[in-house]
Amino acid sequence: MEPPSGTPLTVVMVGLTVVTGMLDAVSFLALGQVFTATQTGNLLFLGFGIAGQGGLPVVTTAVSLGAFVLGAVFGARMESTLAARAYQWFPAALATEAALLFAAAAVAWESGPSPGLPAVRRDVVIGLMAVAMGMRNVTAMRAAPSDLTTTVETRAMTALVSGSPVGRDRRLGYGSHAAGRRLLSVTSMFAGGLLGAGLLGLGTRPTLVLLLVAVFVAATAFLMPGLARRRHHTED
Repeated sequence: MEPPSGTPLTVVMVGLTVVTGMLDAVSFLALGQVFTATQTGNLLFLGFGIAGQGGLPVVTTAVSLGAFVLGAVFGARMESTLAARAYQWFPAALATEAALLFAAAAVAWESGPSPGLPAVRRDVVIGLMAVAMGMRNVTAMRAAPSDLTTTVETRAMTALVSGSPVGRDRRLGYGSHAAGRRLLSVTSMFAGGLLGAGLLGLGTRPTLVLLLVAVFVAATAFLMPGLARRRHHTED
C-alpha cells in the first residue's frame, strides 16, 4: 500500500523535516561537530579532518557516513521488498527509524550524549542515528513528495529563489503554486534546528531530545495506515 498523498503527506514530511533539524542539533552540538542527517556537511568535514584542519573528528565523521550508507542500503532493501509484497512499507520504515532512535537514546541514557561521553558509546549513538537517517532518505525518496526530502534543503532553497518573482524561472516553478511548499520545507528545517538548539540551551538532556524525536516518528508511523486508508477510500 502506498503512503498518503497531497496535504496529509505534506504535513507528515514537514514534521519529519522539523525533527531532522532537531537530530542534527543534538549530533552537532552535543556529540561533537558531526551530522547524522546532513551528510554533505560530513563529506566536507571528513576532508577537512583528514587534511588536519579545523580540529574536526575523522573517525566519528567516518562512522556517521558509513552508518548512513548502511541505513540507506537496509532501507532500500526492506522497503522495496515490503512494497513488492503489497505491505505498508511507509509506516514500517518510520517504525524502524523510531526503533533505531529509541536504541540511540538507550545507549546514551546514563549521562546523555555530551563531549564527555566515552568515545565508543558516542560513536554507537551517532551510528544508530545515522542508520535511521539513511533509511529516512530512502523513505522520503520513495514517497517522492516534491521539494520535501526531509533532510536536504539546498535544492528546495535554490528552487524557492529561482522560481520566485525575483528569479522568474518558469522551469523551476515560477508562476506555479510550488513556492509555499518549498518555503515550508526550508523553514521547517530551520525551525527544527532552532528548536533542538533551544532545548539544549535550556539544559534539556540530549537523550530526552532524542526520545522526543523517536516518539514523534513512532506516532507518525502509527497514524500512517489510517491516513493511507482514508486516501484510498477518497479515491474510490
